[in-house]
Amino acid sequence: MTTAVGADTARKPATMAQALGRALRDAMAADPSVHVLGEDVGTLGGVFRITDGLAEEFGEDRCTDTPLAEAGILGTAVGMAMYGLRPVVEMQFDAFAYPSFEQLISHVSRMRNRTRGAMPMPITVRVPYGGGIGGVEHHSDSSEIYYMATPGLHVVAPATVADAYGLLRAAIASDDPVIFLEPKRLYWSKAEWSADAPEQVPPIGRAVVRRPGSGGRRAATLISYGPSVPMCLEAAEAARSEGWDLEVVDLRSLVPFDDETVCASVRRTGRAVVVHEAAGFGGPGGEIAARVTERCFHHLEAPVLRVAGFDIPYPPPMLERHHLPGVDRVLDAVARLQWEAEWTEGSAV
Repeated sequence: MTTAVGADTARKPATMAQALGRALRDAMAADPSVHVLGEDVGTLGGVFRITDGLAEEFGEDRCTDTPLAEAGILGTAVGMAMYGLRPVVEMQFDAFAYPSFEQLISHVSRMRNRTRGAMPMPITVRVPYGGGIGGVEHHSDSSEIYYMATPGLHVVAPATVADAYGLLRAAIASDDPVIFLEPKRLYWSKAEWSADAPEQVPPIGRAVVRRPGSGGRRAATLISYGPSVPMCLEAAEAARSEGWDLEVVDLRSLVPFDDETVCASVRRTGRAVVVHEAAGFGGPGGEIAARVTERCFHHLEAPVLRVAGFDIPYPPPMLERHHLPGVDRVLDAVARLQWEAEWTEGSAV
């Protein structure tokens, strides 16, 4: 993005919600083919106010309130993309997207392959997802595995203010459909950021080491994404008092998956824990653990472990703190990574 002459480029505290809104505004200003549509995105500015002001600035033809019909919303976006537009769809809440799965799986994910690349499908589907806000059922799901298991879709999940802006701009510019998972509990997280000169971030498909480790004998890698990344960073700091040195990898992109960065970290540390809010059985952690094991087997000092949400429908708000992974559960998993003293004791029996 080109910075206007005289623009204020100073870094100031900004929320993830503000960065997402700015990304949409800048994309619409730069490209008239970008259209935003969804439930309450226009007059209200979205339930989380991400699209606030877009209808006034660009008109209701480009920021359009739709009926409460997710299948119809995404089906409309397919037609828009086929005619050369770049629709950005908001699904309002994670589980509200389920009625649109037929369109997503049968058409959005397959159209480019079906036409042998002749018809791109530049659709970005914004999905506010995850728990931690006291939401009820159908408002707090972590449904990323459904999208990951659908070939033809890119799946990204930012954990920082800078990534929220940079990844959303990249998603909108992509000719492939992108499921853009927005961690609701991080909407109001803040960081120093310049809206007029946003920093460059790695592209979709690249992970980032958020907290480097030393790779010593008491080292391990925490692999996470989206809403669990700040908690993993907190756990890594807490682990220092136990003598553990934890490296934290933020995946950022679930599809494409950055095997190179993840496996380089695990080879350094020899141990790994995958952390996410989604259920453990059949969840993203199983695929990630399998990929790490296949590629790093001879470097592993212990099995790859997972810390995940329980294998239940999302619980009532008063119970979600028990369901969501936290620092204590992460540290418990790290303690089970067959450290040298335990391994020696076991071998002596």
